[in-house]
Amino acid sequence: MPRDLLPIAAVWLAAMNLTAFCMMGLDKTFARRRMRRIPEAVLFLPAVLGGAAGGWAGMYLFRHKTRHWYFVAGMPLLLACHVVLGLWLAGILPV
Repeated sequence: MPRDLLPIAAVWLAAMNLTAFCMMGLDKTFARRRMRRIPEAVLFLPAVLGGAAGGWAGMYLFRHKTRHWYFVAGMPLLLACHVVLGLWLAGILPV
């Protein structure tokens, strides 16, 4: 990855992780208040786009979606994919 893209990538990852984390908390609040919920696909979107760590942290901090196997397995799997992709882009993993 070119060095001039590192700040952009860092801001992107921070924004996606914060978004995923906050969406988990917001959806938990909606659930407690019996309000209209955030669809599960929308909860996964920022996680897929780089925010899996924030989504995973939000799941367990807010105790939300921890009984759904696709969240319990999907968030760590996405995070592992992001780590491998990051290592590959950094040139640490071979092609």
